[in-house]
Amino acid sequence: MKKISILIPTYNEQEVLEHLYQRLGKLANDNRAYEFEFLFINDGSRDKTLEIIKGYAENDNRIAYVNLSRNFGKEIAMIAGLDHVTGDATVIIDADLQDPPELIPKMIKYWEEGYDDVYAKRNSRDGETWFKKVTSKLYYQILQKVTHIKIQKDTGDFRLLDRRCVEALKQIRESQRYTKGMFSWIGFEKKEITYDRDPRIAGTSKWNYLKLFNFAIDGITSFTTAPLRISSFVGFIVSVISFIYIVIVVIRTTLNGSDVAGYPSLMAAVLFLGGVQLLSLGIIGEYIGRIFNETKQRPLYFVEDYHSGKHVKKAR
Repeated sequence: MKKISILIPTYNEQEVLEHLYQRLGKLANDNRAYEFEFLFINDGSRDKTLEIIKGYAENDNRIAYVNLSRNFGKEIAMIAGLDHVTGDATVIIDADLQDPPELIPKMIKYWEEGYDDVYAKRNSRDGETWFKKVTSKLYYQILQKVTHIKIQKDTGDFRLLDRRCVEALKQIRESQRYTKGMFSWIGFEKKEITYDRDPRIAGTSKWNYLKLFNFAIDGITSFTTAPLRISSFVGFIVSVISFIYIVIVVIRTTLNGSDVAGYPSLMAAVLFLGGVQLLSLGIIGEYIGRIFNETKQRPLYFVEDYHSGKHVKKAR
């Protein structure tokens, strides 16, 4: 019997866990041709999330969990889960039920047909503001233009991955991760299915615009050096324009005795050039910072304890 692992990163999700557990239980009961594993990754929750998960695990041997030593962020929580899943295929799903578990049998169907990565594309984004929708669309357009791989837009982490996709992702040990891009980068046979995304069933989103902005920067800097090339191009254009302007000023002053432009124009030029330089230094700094973090080669995460469905083990 083939085994399907359901990987659920969780951080302060006590309000939704009962709803999620009921729907996952129904999923398993309706698809008895497969063995299911429900692997929860507790990413340093401060509420009763871990306590609730442990309660489920005491009575249900399908429940496994990895309790991280602190909050490492969702991207790290996902690779921690991929390191511990045992299924022939793995489905990544958020705990908030915006992605319906009822879509998983359709994913399994396409997986059985030979697809390695069955990803869900959103037809709608209910519960999101118009600003977030517009900026998300613009971001993916920019990202697609500056990268050499096809990034699926309007898709999240909700997807089914064959075991060989999981093994490929496990080999990528970057500390600053952009998993959405990694799904595309590893390749393999992919299949798109569409769905309407639901609002959160309970609780509040753990994302804010600052986190989303940082996540967007991670996405761009992880898969392209285009910002560095753009800053070089801007610097070249500004230098050419400045040289032409200097030549014009010298000629006018020599031939006509015209006064050189005064203080306001001088300050405008200095501030403009200073802004371009600071922007370029900021872009370079982003890449240098990532090099610095990668060269330290710290472990991606630490596990406080985990439950494999049979027994609890304390990390040493």
